[in-house]
Amino acid sequence: MPFEKVATLPELPADSVLEVTVRGEPYAICNAGGNISALWGICPHAGGPLGQGAISGGRLVCPYHSWEFDCRTGENDFDPATRVPAYAVRVEGENIFADLP
Repeated sequence: MPFEKVATLPELPADSVLEVTVRGEPYAICNAGGNISALWGICPHAGGPLGQGAISGGRLVCPYHSWEFDCRTGENDFDPATRVPAYAVRVEGENIFADLP
């Protein structure tokens, strides 16, 4: 799939996360200290909605049980082998585009 618009910078202030749905699938668009990234939107632990979580220290924190994932790589903080997929992102002007499956 080509890059597609998922959000705008005004919708995603510093150190926040935004839940978006593309083709019926959830994604978490993160702004961790000005670094924009996109992750799969479902926590592998208990199915929590990652896009409804919070950003803390460059990590996305699941709202269900506080599992943490690196916003850039999707790696879990406790077990790097456990991860959520991360997707390429580019910003053009105020528009955020992601390369989603």
